[in-house]
Amino acid sequence: MAYIFAIFLMLFSFSYAREIFVAQWNKPVTPVMADFIKRITKEAEEKHASAIILELDTPGGLESSMRDVIKTMMNTYVPFIVYVYPPGARAASAGAIITVSADIAAMAPSTNIGSASPVNMTGKDIDETMKKKIINDMLAFVRAIAKEKGRNIKVIEKMITEAINLSAEEALKKKVIDVIAVDIPDLIQKIDGKTVKKNGISVKLNLKGKPIVYKELTFKEKLLTILTNPTIAYLLLMIGFYGIFFELYNPGSIIPGTVGAISLLLALYALNIISANWLGVLLIILGIVLFALEIITPTFGGLALGGVIALVLGSMILISPDSPYGDISLQVIIPIALFSAAFFLTIAYLGAKAQFRKPITGKEGMIGETGIAKTHIDKKGGKVFIHGEIWDAYSNEEIKKGEEVEVIDVKGLKLKVKKV
Repeated sequence: MAYIFAIFLMLFSFSYAREIFVAQWNKPVTPVMADFIKRITKEAEEKHASAIILELDTPGGLESSMRDVIKTMMNTYVPFIVYVYPPGARAASAGAIITVSADIAAMAPSTNIGSASPVNMTGKDIDETMKKKIINDMLAFVRAIAKEKGRNIKVIEKMITEAINLSAEEALKKKVIDVIAVDIPDLIQKIDGKTVKKNGISVKLNLKGKPIVYKELTFKEKLLTILTNPTIAYLLLMIGFYGIFFELYNPGSIIPGTVGAISLLLALYALNIISANWLGVLLIILGIVLFALEIITPTFGGLALGGVIALVLGSMILISPDSPYGDISLQVIIPIALFSAAFFLTIAYLGAKAQFRKPITGKEGMIGETGIAKTHIDKKGGKVFIHGEIWDAYSNEEIKKGEEVEVIDVKGLKLKVKKV
């Protein structure tokens, strides 16, 4: 019985090891992607997967993250296939280098690869000397990879030096990739039986009939992907500032302050990941401070105007247009700036109006109120009925009982009145 059970376990382990892991990435090349690939690769190694197929569609991204992905691909014993998919997808910039670094590089019809010239993610022009160093370093990197993988070194170099783009058919013809496939089953059929080298060892791909397992992003990875969207990070930043402002303006509200603090911390974390321009953050803070000062010391819109300018400028330079994460649209920035100005100006107006409003309580609140004389009133005194109460009153003129009176002064608990 134990022997049969052992055989069953062996067969189960053998079938389990036959899985093909398929991961999908259709976002910029970022630290989140690098961590995702590391996790999937580690799991594939633990389960002895037959291969890992990465469906890729990316505009490019960070060089550091690209190198992390390539290191993971090259240092695992599991065959790694990069498949530019679906039709209409692209492997641009860092994505192109990741693709040509795979054990098998594949593309779907109507996809493209290329434009791997390095760009500065801070938005500033790269110094010519520094640019030359970066390009030379990248060229040396891809030459070594292309030589090992048997790819066309000259064409891949042109992706970096001349930013050329190739269609799937051109890439196959020029030996930049290994195969064109319409979908995953077609890809598996075309690469089955091919031999790839992993750390100097030849490995024959045996993929036909193997179960395909799609690996999804974890909750943490999905959250980080959402947070690294510049627009989301920007909105969280503004919500954070507003929430904290509300809490300071109305102490004890709790909810605005809590939401604001959490949003602000998430925003700062996200901005750190996407390498935001911190001058932009400081300008946004300055804009909020100017809005707050407009409330404290109304300048009839002067400080608010400065706040709008600082907020718009800060928002525009917060994320570089060249960032692989994308940038923040003016369609988001302008409405937020106008809303902020209108909001703070409204508060300032209401505050100023409240300062000039007639008091409704105390001594000042009684002046101007009207009532009815309950008795004859003269300089010696009398009684008036005001606000549902009977008060002692006096007047410099004769006022008959029943006549309407108006309070013109208050002395202690005695009202000075006159005829209406």
